[in-house]
Amino acid sequence: MPVVTRRDHWNAVYRTKGEDAVSWFEALPAISLRLLEDAGLTAETCVVDVGGGGSRGLDCLAVLDVSGEALHHARARVGTHAQVVTWIEADVTAGWSLKPMDIWHDRAVFHFLVAPEDRERYRAHLRETLKPRGSVIIATFALDGPDTCSGLPVVRYSADTLASELGDDFQLADSQPWRHVTPWGTSQSFQYSRFRRRS
Repeated sequence: MPVVTRRDHWNAVYRTKGEDAVSWFEALPAISLRLLEDAGLTAETCVVDVGGGGSRGLDCLAVLDVSGEALHHARARVGTHAQVVTWIEADVTAGWSLKPMDIWHDRAVFHFLVAPEDRERYRAHLRETLKPRGSVIIATFALDGPDTCSGLPVVRYSADTLASELGDDFQLADSQPWRHVTPWGTSQSFQYSRFRRRS
């Protein structure tokens, strides 16, 4: 039986489902936007949105996604503004690079990294990409959230267990529970955490 890669899985999802037919759809990513503002977002801030091919809140930044299909839909949605975005089609755990960034934003990628070696590669990219004193915003399923999503297993976190995963280089600055309601009315428990990289 052929091996289905992350890229294959997510391309199939974005190829076969409409934008608002996936559980993570948000017309307005209010919590992300508030935490970005709290992190000091300005017109000069450099932000990378990890797994942001389907995001609606970060259309003029650097967007990394494993799914070329997701990035294609995002480019089409933002139209002429696509030229001001840096688009990176890559698995966050694979080989890619980006100039130093002020903010790393991840809405629901990290919790899909069930293998410890994938989490370590994620952390390595985070350390390579984020500036000293930069901010990290990560949303994951909370401890009482689903244990699968889109047919894949996930790891659930609290702010404290996520802080432990990121390590001593990052100081927890804020956290917030969030009940996300899917397009079909199911409630999912998330936690959003904002960290500051130590000098």
